[in-house]
Amino acid sequence: MSATERSPLRVGLVCYPTFGGSGVVAAELGRMLAQRGHEVHFICHNIPARLTPLPSGIQFHLVDVVSYPLLEFPPYTLALACAIYDVHEQHDLDIVHVHYAVPHATAAYLALDMTRHPPGIRGGVAAEASGGGRRPFPIVTTLHGTDIELLGRDPSYHTITAWSLQRSAAVTAVSSFLAQRTAREVIDVPIEVIPNFVDPDAFSPKSLPHLRALFASDDQPLICHISNLRGIKRIDDLIAFFLRLRRHVDCKLMVVGEGPDRERAFQRVNEAGVIGDVHFVGFTPFVQQYLQISDLFVLTSDMESFGLAVLEAMACAVPVVAYGVGGVPEVVGECGCASLVARGDLDTLAAAALHYLSDPAAAAAAGSAGRQRALGYFRADVIVSRYEELYYRLVRRRAGDA
Repeated sequence: MSATERSPLRVGLVCYPTFGGSGVVAAELGRMLAQRGHEVHFICHNIPARLTPLPSGIQFHLVDVVSYPLLEFPPYTLALACAIYDVHEQHDLDIVHVHYAVPHATAAYLALDMTRHPPGIRGGVAAEASGGGRRPFPIVTTLHGTDIELLGRDPSYHTITAWSLQRSAAVTAVSSFLAQRTAREVIDVPIEVIPNFVDPDAFSPKSLPHLRALFASDDQPLICHISNLRGIKRIDDLIAFFLRLRRHVDCKLMVVGEGPDRERAFQRVNEAGVIGDVHFVGFTPFVQQYLQISDLFVLTSDMESFGLAVLEAMACAVPVVAYGVGGVPEVVGECGCASLVARGDLDTLAAAALHYLSDPAAAAAAGSAGRQRALGYFRADVIVSRYEELYYRLVRRRAGDA
């Protein structure tokens, strides 16, 4: 590709195909890149949750991890490296964009090194590739938080995380908070902050009375929580918050998502005698519908490097109450769309929720302000264009080095 050419790119995307924010953002990024005419290849151990059915223009490549009795844990990183290498040999990828440093950036660099030094195997993809191997591809690594907050700071993974970031052609982070945390606690490499994004057409205010009637009556406020229900989301705090709020207002709670803490949350709700007032919706690729019928969104996370669910609630004009941790203050800004409280301050969190639920004018103003901020700072088309420009910049650099 010449330095001035902007023909469609062949993009490899690697992510965890789960309900969490990184998988959601990667899926939506791939969808929009395909809509712009790029050739998109997802390389994962399962189809990402928000890509079913698989859209036109996207190819999915399964990472097949073989279990072997000698190995206590299947070697996923090695299987992923081989899968990236094989996809590149077949499709001559222009970019490999990985979401999470470990193990994805690590695996991508192994694949890149194999591209530079083709193994010359017989009967496999490498032997069939013309010229004995493709040109090396640039690696873009996007940090989402867990790879830095948990793995990057763990002594067992710190070195490999830093090494993998050093060998990426570009590193991005979803918030300034995460970029600064990475530089301070893992490694100081150039990091471009490219925030998560939301489609303002898909996530917009909408009346769905028939769906809402399944969860609450017209005079009962409906509160929504969306997460992967793991420890960092502090689901115990969520239930405790709801019990406090119910002392003052007859309301219902929807818990959208799946995760390891679901059963414990269900047990706590049952023990509190409010099992009929809490709806465990489970996983759905259409979370916007549950936000659109909600009067309030609540997030009780111990840490959020961004807080994608907060942004999606804002886009649907739903007021937010949350712990003001990590990158969440960057998402809500100073627009008055949310009430952020100190981590663990359940009384203040419940009071903030009661304010919105008892004052329709305040709730409407907060919802409107949230949607305006979402459209002004986090529009999908604008953010995806930033990734696109990054890709073209790296491809031009590769062409200049050739």
